[in-house]
Amino acid sequence: MSSSKPLDLRLPTPGCYADPERIGITADAVFDGMTEHLFFTLGKLAPTASLHDLYMALSYAVRDRLMTRYLASLEAIRARPQKQVAYLSAEFLIGPQLNSNLLNLGIQKEAEEALKRFGIENLSDILEVEEEPGLGNGGLGRLAACYMESLASLQVPATGYGIRYEFGIFNQLIRDGWQVEVTDKWLKGGWPWELPQPDEACFVGFGGRTESYIDDKGHYRSRWIPGEHAIGIPHDVPVLGYRVNTCDRLRLWRADATESFDFYAFNIGDYYGAVEEKVGSETLSKVLYPNDGTDEGRRLRLKQQHFFVSCSLQDMLRSLEKRGISAEDFPNHWTVQLNDTHPSIAVAELMRLLIDDRHYPWEKAWEITTKSVAYTNHTLLPEALEKWDLSLFSSILPRHLELIYEINRRFLQQVRLRYPGNDSILRKLSIIDEEGGKAVRMAHLATIGAHHVNGVAALHSDLIKRELLPEFAELWPEKFTNVTNGVTPRRWVALANPELSALLNQEIGPNWITNMDLLTQLEGKEDDENFLEHLGATKLSSKRKLAGYIHRQTGILVDPSSMFDVQVKRIHQYKRQHLNALQVIAQYLRIKNGQGQGIAPRTVIFGGKAAPGYYMAKLMIRFINGIAEIINADPDMEGRLRVIFLPDYNVKLGEQVYPATDLSEQISTAGMEASGTGNMKFAMNGALTIGTLDGANVEIRERVGAENFFLFGKTESEIMKLNQSGYRPKEIIQSLPELSETLRLIEIGHFSNGDSELFKPLLNSLMGTDPFFVMADFADYLRAQDSVSRAWTNRNHWNRMSLLNTARSGFFSSDRSIQEYCKTIWNVEPFPVEISCESSQLKVQ
Repeated sequence: MSSSKPLDLRLPTPGCYADPERIGITADAVFDGMTEHLFFTLGKLAPTASLHDLYMALSYAVRDRLMTRYLASLEAIRARPQKQVAYLSAEFLIGPQLNSNLLNLGIQKEAEEALKRFGIENLSDILEVEEEPGLGNGGLGRLAACYMESLASLQVPATGYGIRYEFGIFNQLIRDGWQVEVTDKWLKGGWPWELPQPDEACFVGFGGRTESYIDDKGHYRSRWIPGEHAIGIPHDVPVLGYRVNTCDRLRLWRADATESFDFYAFNIGDYYGAVEEKVGSETLSKVLYPNDGTDEGRRLRLKQQHFFVSCSLQDMLRSLEKRGISAEDFPNHWTVQLNDTHPSIAVAELMRLLIDDRHYPWEKAWEITTKSVAYTNHTLLPEALEKWDLSLFSSILPRHLELIYEINRRFLQQVRLRYPGNDSILRKLSIIDEEGGKAVRMAHLATIGAHHVNGVAALHSDLIKRELLPEFAELWPEKFTNVTNGVTPRRWVALANPELSALLNQEIGPNWITNMDLLTQLEGKEDDENFLEHLGATKLSSKRKLAGYIHRQTGILVDPSSMFDVQVKRIHQYKRQHLNALQVIAQYLRIKNGQGQGIAPRTVIFGGKAAPGYYMAKLMIRFINGIAEIINADPDMEGRLRVIFLPDYNVKLGEQVYPATDLSEQISTAGMEASGTGNMKFAMNGALTIGTLDGANVEIRERVGAENFFLFGKTESEIMKLNQSGYRPKEIIQSLPELSETLRLIEIGHFSNGDSELFKPLLNSLMGTDPFFVMADFADYLRAQDSVSRAWTNRNHWNRMSLLNTARSGFFSSDRSIQEYCKTIWNVEPFPVEISCESSQLKVQ
C-alpha cells in the first residue's frame, strides 16, 4: 500500500532496529553472533560446546537478524494502521525453523562458513539436531504454516493465532508392527524461536452462570460470572518472508493459572490441592487434540478452542484500543479467518466482547462481527464438523449459549420469511440440532456469522454447496466461494530439494521461487534429452539419500534405482492405505505365481500417524507392517518388491520424502478428501500421481495434463449412484479371482504369523459394508498400476512426464492462494516495510 511520502521514524537509541553489530549477514558476523550467544546466553565455551549448543547459538544469532525486520513490521502497523489478517487455527505445523530462516535471509552459505570455524563441516549436522515443533498434526496445520510464510513473503501484515502446545500430538514408534504413542517433548531442550510476552496476557473465563441487570442507561443486559479463569500468555514466533523486510508473527497462547499456589491448602497437608488450580488451567495448552472419546476429553477440547479464540479476539481489540481506534472500526483493521470449524466459537465470543464488555447494541455488534469473520471449511466428513452436546456446552460457556440462541432466533426468522411454512428447512438450517440429543452445530454458527465461506478445492467447494450446506448456499449464494489450497515452494522445493532448485536456477533463473508461473518455461525442455538426464540424476540423488535414511531407521536396504512408490499422510480409512496394501499383495502373488513379467521393481513406502483412539487406522498400520515383514524376507521379492513403513512421519521427514518420490499415491475415495496438499508437494518435485478424481487431484490432472497422471476409480457421482442402488462388495469380490485370492491370503493369517483373527475387523469391513468403496475401485486401481509399470520401462519418457508435472505445478503455490484470499475474501493489500540501516532509521511506504 503506497502513500504520498515515506514515514521516517528516527530511532537514536543504540541497538534499535538497525544496529549493524546485530544484523550483519556476513560469515564473520554470523560467527561473532554465535560466539556471543554461546558465551552470554548459553554459558558455554566453543571447545566444549555440543551440537545442540551450536544449534542454539546459531538459532539465536539468526533470530537477532530477524528482530530488525520483526520489530520494524510491528512498528510500521502501529505508526500507520493497515488492515491485517488474523489467521485462527488450532494447528500450525511449522516444521523446523532454522534452515527456513537461513534461506529467507539468504545466509545459508554464510552460516555454513561460520560453522566450519567451530569444526562443523556440514550445516546438515546442525539441522538434524533441531526438534520439530509439536504444534500441528497433518494437512490443516501444514497449510496454516504455508499460508503464514506466503503472507510474509507477499508482504501482507498478518498474525497467526493458535495454542502453544507443551506436547505435540505424539511421537510414533512401531513395535511388533503396531503404532505406539510416545509423548512428544519437543520443548525439552529449549526453543530459541519464541518471544514470551507476559505483559500482554489475557484472562479467559469458563463455566459459572449468567445474570441479567439494567444498566445506568436503562438497557437490559446480561453479565457472565465465570466459575473459573485461566490466563493466556502469548509467545510470539517471527515469520519472515522470503528476501523481504516483512516479518509477520505467529502468536501462540500458553495457559497459566490465575493463582498458581494455595498456601492454605499446602499448610493443612493438601499438597495436591495446593496446585490443583495450576494443573487444571495449564492442561488447556498441554496437548494437541486430546482424545474426545470421553466426556472429559470433549470438555477439554471445547475449552481449548474457546481459550485461544478468546485470547486472540481480546488481543485484536486491545491492539485497536492502544492506538485509539474504536472497536466499531474493527472490520477495517482486522479480517478474521477461521481455519476450519475449531475456532468457530469466535462468532459468539466476538459478539460477547462487543455487547457485554463494550456495550454495543446487538445490531451494531452483529454488523461488526459479520464484516470481520470468514470461514474455511476443510472437510465433508460429518464427524469433523464439530457438534457439541448442549448440556456440555452450557456448563462451559453459558453466556455464549445465550448469544447463540439469540443469533439462531434472529436467523431463523429470516429463513421463515424466505420459506414460509417450511419447518423442514428450519430444522436443517438451525444452529441447534434437535435430532436425538440436542447439540450446537459449530459449522452452522460459522456459516451464519461469516461474510464468506470457502472450500479448498474446486470439487470440494462444489460439494459444500451441493451436499454439505445446500440450504445455506441457496439462501446466500454470494457467500460461497473457492480458494484451492497451495504449498510454499520455499520449503517444499528450495529447502527440501536443493539439487532440483539448482537445476531450475540454472535453466530459468532464481525468480521462480517467488513466481512459480515461470516454471512453465521448462516445457521447452521436454524434448531435451540432456536436460531430462540431468533431471533424472537429481531424482536419483534424492532417492539415495532417502534410501540411506531408511536403512538407518529400519535396517532394510532398498534399491534407489527401483520406483519409489509413496503414500505418506494421516492414516484413515477414507485415504485408503489399505487399498494400496491390497494391490501390493496382488503384485506379490503375481510374482510368486510366475506372472510378474512387466512389473516394475518397486519400493512401496508408507508413512503417517493414526489417531490414538482410531482402532481401525491402527490396525491398518499393523496390516502394512505385516505385509512388509513377509515380503521383505522373501528371496523371490529380491530386486522386485520392498515395502517400508516410515515411523513418525513429520515435516522434517517429508523434506526427504517428497524429492525422492517417483509415484505419488493420492487414492482417497472420490468426494471424501477436501483438497490435499501432499499431492501438490509431490507434483512440484516431479513425482507422477496415481489418483482418483478427488480433492485437488482434479485440478492437478487438469494442469499437468491427463497424459501425465494415472487416473483410476469411480467418480463422486458414480459412488453416490452405487450407494443409492445398493452397494454389494461381496459380488465384486466373487467376480474378481485376483481380489478373492488376495483377501484369502489375509484371511488365513499369511501376514499375521498364522493368526486368522488379527485382521478380521478389517476384512469384515471390506467384505461387509465397505464404506470407502475399496472393493469397487480395486480392479481399476490394479489396471492403473499396470500402466505405471509400463511407463516406468521408458525412463526418458517418464522423466519427460516428471518434468511436465514440475513445469505445470506453479498454480499450486500458496502465494497464489493467498493472493486470491486477499482479493476475494479479505480485501487486504501488501504493506512493504523499508528499513534504512545506515542511519538507524525505519521507513514505511
